[in-house]
Amino acid sequence: MRKKVLFLITKSNWGGAQRYVYDLATSLPKDKFDIVVSCGDSRNKAEGLPGLLIQRLERESVRIILVPPLVRDISIMKEFATLKELRTIFQNERPDILHLNSSKAGGVGALAARMSNIKNIVFTSHGLPWNEDRNILSRSLIFLASYLTFLLCHKVILISENDFSRVKNLPFCRKKMFLIQNGIAPINFNSRENARREIMGTPIKDTPWIGTVGEFTRNKGLTYLVEAASLLKKRGLAFRMSIIGDGEDLSKIKQQAMKKRLYNNLDSPAYIDLPGFIPDFARNLKAFEIFVLASVKEGLPYVLLEAGQAECAVVGSNISGIKDVIGDAGILVEPKNPTALAEILERLLKNPTLRQTFGKKLRARVEKEFSLERMLKETVALY
Repeated sequence: MRKKVLFLITKSNWGGAQRYVYDLATSLPKDKFDIVVSCGDSRNKAEGLPGLLIQRLERESVRIILVPPLVRDISIMKEFATLKELRTIFQNERPDILHLNSSKAGGVGALAARMSNIKNIVFTSHGLPWNEDRNILSRSLIFLASYLTFLLCHKVILISENDFSRVKNLPFCRKKMFLIQNGIAPINFNSRENARREIMGTPIKDTPWIGTVGEFTRNKGLTYLVEAASLLKKRGLAFRMSIIGDGEDLSKIKQQAMKKRLYNNLDSPAYIDLPGFIPDFARNLKAFEIFVLASVKEGLPYVLLEAGQAECAVVGSNISGIKDVIGDAGILVEPKNPTALAEILERLLKNPTLRQTFGKKLRARVEKEFSLERMLKETVALY
């Protein structure tokens, strides 16, 4: 008899946590598991389309249950409405396994599940939320909420070694904490020439291309990346930098790049472009010789696994999650330090052989240690 797994996640847009839910929901053995995904309705207001997670799950014929009041922002009225709706869903569905994802869905979902007497509540922490760049009071309250979520769940998955080591010894939590790192399937990449043409047209072939991909939020550290690019330009280095994605800080980053005379300044040997969100961008990662992730907080970023498969030379912040992926197969730099970041990028821009060495080394590391097959096997065993 198949076991029913109900995944719950706050937002239905596309990010690391959504990618994780999608991969599990579409890859778990169908002869063993009956899959349902429940999420908030993060509809594209301009186009009226459902979130990308919903669109992709629908293409794979995965059953979806929307929870309209479930949103990321805190609202007392919506929290009560979400709690009530989730209890109804859990009582109707009676899942054998409830797999919670994202902080908001984790907290409210775990409480609703306990009230509904769900016997197997699993929560995946996609990065410890109290690591975010906030004031001490906010971080303390977030820690307390996260700890209560851990207590309410039967099993908690941590996706990075540093996060696991930090929480495994919390009171009453040791036996419920498990380390299962993200994994990905092999990607069918476009060639460098075709990838560059698909992104922005044919670029100057002799100019090294630096790239990053992600949601434009404070956690991604994009202001530090733009500042590092400005320092590189002042030193006379030629490069093209593409920042792929969108989000709440897009206009802020664009204004910063314009102020530094970097944004779409095609007459300059050093410039930044902002192509926006590009669906299924991973297949174009070979466009970049260098991939940068200047984040101040991460879980275990899929985009680094993808960049590793693409043999990019990777530079990342020396923080939890990024360290897990890069190891000694790339270069780590202290977060929030554009001067140090610029120095590392300058070193790579001037040394094509070093770029190739790091790219090949990271590809071998990702293929060996971060496979989707391994992630699935460990998750099924935990279920």
